[in-house]
Amino acid sequence: MAMWFPVCRSWKLRREDSVGHFSQLPRQDYEALKESCVREGSLFEDKSFPASLHSIGSGPLLRKLPSRLQWKRPPELHSNPLFYSAKAKRLDLCQGLVGDCWFLAALQALSLHQDILSRVVPLNQSFTEQYAGIFQFWFWHFGKWVPVVVDDRLPVNEAGQLVFVSSTYKNLFWGALLEKAYAKLSGSYEDLQRGQVSEALVDFTGGVTMTINLAEAPDNLWDVLTRAACSRTLIGCQTHCGKQRVLENGLVDGHAYTLTGIWKVTTRHGPEYLVKLRNPWGKIEWRGDWSDSSSMWDLLSPKEKIMLLRKDDDGEFWMSLRDFKAHFMLLVICKLSPGLLTQEVGQKWSYTLLEGRWKNGSTAGGRMKSPRDTFWKNPQFLLSVWRPQEGRRSQMLCSVLVSLLQKPRHRHRNRKPHLAIGFYLFRVSRPLSFDAQKKLPSEFFWKSASLSRPATFLTEKEVSQELWLEPGIYVIVPCTSEARQESEFVLRVFSRKHTFYEIGSNSSVIFSKEIVDQSEGKDEFFTKFFEKYPEINAIQLQNILNHMPWSGLGSKQPFFSLEACQGILALLDLNASGTVSIQEFRDLWKQLMFYQEVFHKQDTDRSGSLNWAQLRAAMKEAGIVLSDDVCQLMLIRYGRPDLQMDFVNFVHLMLRVENMEDVFQNLTQDGKGIYLQKPEWLMMALYC
Repeated sequence: MAMWFPVCRSWKLRREDSVGHFSQLPRQDYEALKESCVREGSLFEDKSFPASLHSIGSGPLLRKLPSRLQWKRPPELHSNPLFYSAKAKRLDLCQGLVGDCWFLAALQALSLHQDILSRVVPLNQSFTEQYAGIFQFWFWHFGKWVPVVVDDRLPVNEAGQLVFVSSTYKNLFWGALLEKAYAKLSGSYEDLQRGQVSEALVDFTGGVTMTINLAEAPDNLWDVLTRAACSRTLIGCQTHCGKQRVLENGLVDGHAYTLTGIWKVTTRHGPEYLVKLRNPWGKIEWRGDWSDSSSMWDLLSPKEKIMLLRKDDDGEFWMSLRDFKAHFMLLVICKLSPGLLTQEVGQKWSYTLLEGRWKNGSTAGGRMKSPRDTFWKNPQFLLSVWRPQEGRRSQMLCSVLVSLLQKPRHRHRNRKPHLAIGFYLFRVSRPLSFDAQKKLPSEFFWKSASLSRPATFLTEKEVSQELWLEPGIYVIVPCTSEARQESEFVLRVFSRKHTFYEIGSNSSVIFSKEIVDQSEGKDEFFTKFFEKYPEINAIQLQNILNHMPWSGLGSKQPFFSLEACQGILALLDLNASGTVSIQEFRDLWKQLMFYQEVFHKQDTDRSGSLNWAQLRAAMKEAGIVLSDDVCQLMLIRYGRPDLQMDFVNFVHLMLRVENMEDVFQNLTQDGKGIYLQKPEWLMMALYC
């Protein structure tokens, strides 16, 4: 289908140059450009990232392209193009010709959290309402959220198939357009060819990344994963270095994956800890224990097997934690606040962010080598930390996270590789007797033992370290591995309370800002409760739910009866123990927060209940589309006699429908129907 429109080009661009080699993206006013195109009845063409080989790049990627590459807009590729659909399953993206598995792995992790996704991808964009061929995305770029504007011309082959990122739903295009925006931010599609999962995770969230070398994984790795998987985190991982060849076990060497879930199962021989992963290719899966065809699944109860196992070559699979540690090299966890990194509870996190520069001849001092080196010339930052509840005189240790990010040194991300960077930390043992506006001299660093120093300097975008420090004054010195290497950087500090400033820069002291994490207080409550009761029954579940502030529901606070909690527990309890663990409860809590938001949005008259039309709209927004007859039956079954449904019954209905959807997808062979033996049918009818 060919569609012809006048063209609206972006001729007037404002460019703001930053210090150093890296020049920022052109400043483009999305609203003004869109309004102009709509007014003129034309479609936007982005001259700063044109539909040409210039935007693809000039390296090996060109050799992968089809001979007759074309650029087409989604309305030219499908009769009903959609930007985004809540009805589509979240893991619907597949990697194209660009070797950006690291980007796709991070993007798949982003798609698991709609609230975080909507910060990067404004979901109200479409190909129908005021369509002008222009789209906007947001990325966290070294301390600031920056908009990136693109037109919707996408590279396709002669058959009209996307050559880069595509969706399993052929009429969905948000992933392809987001990749185009990220390519523009990076310089070209070619500049996405190499990277680390952690880079994209930071760009999507502005969060804190923690990288765990699985060969040296901590003993409490499962506890870390449990807290991470059940909170606002994005998790990726990478296999051992290689040439991206498929191994006999089904894994791909030198490849990035998304960690999409974890589960502790109970077998006849005891507990087994499982992780769920997805290959960004959308195919090629693990073939070992707990894979789709593994006999290990026969060790589980029928219900647990039905709820967890999905035999579908979609790139998603289970494997044991033991095999995961053996076959993967790195685990990358990105959280919006550092709370994951410590068991400490009861206090908010705060942060500061400062920018700096290593300049040849003045501030590019390199690492510590000898007393006569130039290490002292590096930027120096004074950090004062204390515990808010005890005050500055307390000697209890403070949890501090330091994150150092280097900025790109070229408009094209891969033209100049990352430098090897790190940072040192020194304690100032007595009150400063020197001028704080002057840098500490070389003698200070050679007479003072560093409390932290790089074991190795890493050629990464970000290096970070968690520290436990006594309250006091410290000096942080970020540096490159060699002197005279130029770059700009961002230094972030997270703690419970601190002040921070650069020595010798005539800058004022910067007080830390509190991080607003709405889930942190509740998470601490859950952690404390489950430390006392590792497994909770229906009565304890009722106690928790009826004592939580349901702020999203206004004055109409719900009451969960014991019967309702027994019904919820039956849906969650896969191993028929009569209890749920903190892992299962945290999964439930994430669902409840989403249901609360949807329910409140549709309860327009604030009556505390939904009628038939409101219920149908609420379920549609949650990604569940039912026929009018089925929706009416659900209202009769789960609603009150007056055909109104309160929040508690809405929760019960949503959990049951989502469970049944998961079961169908796990059991179907063709996407149209399933075959159940009589015991399976009875189990599903009674418990799901």
